[in-house]
Amino acid sequence: MIYVFDTNTFSEMSPLLPDVFPAFWVRFEAAVAAGEITSTREVLRELSDGANNHVLDWCNRNRTIFATPNDAETSFLPRIFAVPHFQQIISEKARLRGTPVADPFIIARAHALGGTVVTEESPRPNKPNIPAICQHFNIPCMKLGDFMRAMRWTF
Repeated sequence: MIYVFDTNTFSEMSPLLPDVFPAFWVRFEAAVAAGEITSTREVLRELSDGANNHVLDWCNRNRTIFATPNDAETSFLPRIFAVPHFQQIISEKARLRGTPVADPFIIARAHALGGTVVTEESPRPNKPNIPAICQHFNIPCMKLGDFMRAMRWTF
């Protein structure tokens, strides 16, 4: 199984300090090396706009998991935006400022790879977000805790 990580999931990992939770990081890096964890370059761009911490340092050392969208991914993006309600996934503020928006790229990557999105977002009525769009396109979606259960990690 391939898991496509969202920006907020990497942020959720910030309390998992490597010197306090070394077993998590050993398993995480093994899953990355096995090709089970990936993301998109837009996630790295979003992370770079945030706080500088050990997770950002790790991400910068492991840039290869943050892939540039390929043809299969970019050709899926119009399918997302063809649903008028989903066009709101890119806020007016992000459009005006030109800030990175990873959400559609995360979804497109998961679709192209037959993977599962890992995000900390929860479904919200009348709010287009990753879980709602994933549900619409039958793309599996879970949170970090569910990912660790799926991987059968215990600490």
